[in-house]
Amino acid sequence: MRFLSTTLAVLALGATAAATPPASARPLGWVACGDGFECAKLTVPVDWKRPDGPKTQVDLARMPARDPQRSLGPLVVNTGGGATIQPVRSMPATVSELTTWFDVVLIDPRGMGDKGSSSLVECATPQPGIAELILRPGEAGWRAQARANAAYDASCRAAMGSAYAGLTSWQVAHDLEALRAALGADRLRYLGNSYGAVYGQEYLELFPSKVGRMVLDGVADHTRPSLERWLMDNARTEERQLGRFRDWCAAGCALGDDDAIKVFDDLLARVRRAPLPAGKGTVNEREFLVAVREGLTPPAWPRLAAALRRAADGDATDLAKLRPLPPETPGYPHGAMLCHDFMPRLPGYRAFLAIESRLRAAAPRIGWIQGRYQVARCLGIGKDPSNPPHPLRAKGVPPVLVAIGDTDDNTPNLAAEHLAAQLPGARVVRHGDGHAAYLMQSASGLGGTCLRRHVHDYLTAGTLPPAGARCPGDLVARIPRG
Repeated sequence: MRFLSTTLAVLALGATAAATPPASARPLGWVACGDGFECAKLTVPVDWKRPDGPKTQVDLARMPARDPQRSLGPLVVNTGGGATIQPVRSMPATVSELTTWFDVVLIDPRGMGDKGSSSLVECATPQPGIAELILRPGEAGWRAQARANAAYDASCRAAMGSAYAGLTSWQVAHDLEALRAALGADRLRYLGNSYGAVYGQEYLELFPSKVGRMVLDGVADHTRPSLERWLMDNARTEERQLGRFRDWCAAGCALGDDDAIKVFDDLLARVRRAPLPAGKGTVNEREFLVAVREGLTPPAWPRLAAALRRAADGDATDLAKLRPLPPETPGYPHGAMLCHDFMPRLPGYRAFLAIESRLRAAAPRIGWIQGRYQVARCLGIGKDPSNPPHPLRAKGVPPVLVAIGDTDDNTPNLAAEHLAAQLPGARVVRHGDGHAAYLMQSASGLGGTCLRRHVHDYLTAGTLPPAGARCPGDLVARIPRG
């Protein structure tokens, strides 16, 4: 259940009107469910535009405040990446410090859920890998990816039945409002990471008067109606990431005194002439680009540096091992939700090639392949239900705290800046770490970091960081250079 991310079409204002959940709700039936958690289910309409229609259930889990007498109330958390409850069970340190002040309430989106839960939907056909449009660049590869995605989508539709119609972040934002009412909170206090930030964006627009304090980290930007402009944010961020890897390597890595970008350029020129030797096999140009892209996430930088060094010395075996994770088996429906939210309609093959040529011009080394990575997620997925990106209309909301990582190429920092600029009064904290920095710093046992202090001060007391606040890359600083 990994994070996925990606845009098109303008959403008319009239179509975004909120179907308001009931002002009061039946109390949640919390029961102990292991690992110190208490669990409950929230019953909601499949479609909030038809509140009296068919119902579905959403999984919740609560980590009670350490001192109930001093609790500041509920803090709702969605960690993104599809599921929330199962990953937090596996790594409770990601959010456990927050129980110093809050009852932390975890919410899973539709189709996801706790292990063994009836809410967790498994799709018989896994979603295909996102590197396939790069590895098979022609029109035949385009059609094959569309067929594979269509088969995955059909299996999710069959597994979910009528509940499939609720797979959009618009519906999840209404679930958040129903949860707020069920918790008895006057306003929603929320921490949304990665895709959880998309649910937060929808909530800000639909229920501005119910917003309390909201932190958005690792922001996936759902406000770009133009697919090309959204892909351009991804491409330019990836291109800059290569430069950030070079800067990190300059302070010491397996490349020694060699400039990382020059090594990349030399290898790219070589692989364009002939595949690189890799033990008993070879690495072609497309495989080389996929490998480098996989190595550009900061935790993989040492591995990428060592692989480039070995390839420059004549053996690309380690580069050949830098590949995306294989498709999850079974599949899960969150991949379809991403497509409904970000790419309900995609251009045809020829039109995409025209977009790709402009991506190449803007990000010629590595960034341009992001176009194929993102489109590969959704090519062939049905367009309904759809909740296409649109400029954010969040009037009258209190200040939101947005954390943006310089080395986040999962949810591009350029896109996060675009989102933050549309939030009146929002305060941005820039930091030198990558994706999901707040959660990852927590999981790594980094206590009083600059970023974490800003988040905690805001959530507990409403204290905003100063304008232009910047924090160091505490996780990047710990990456081994050997």
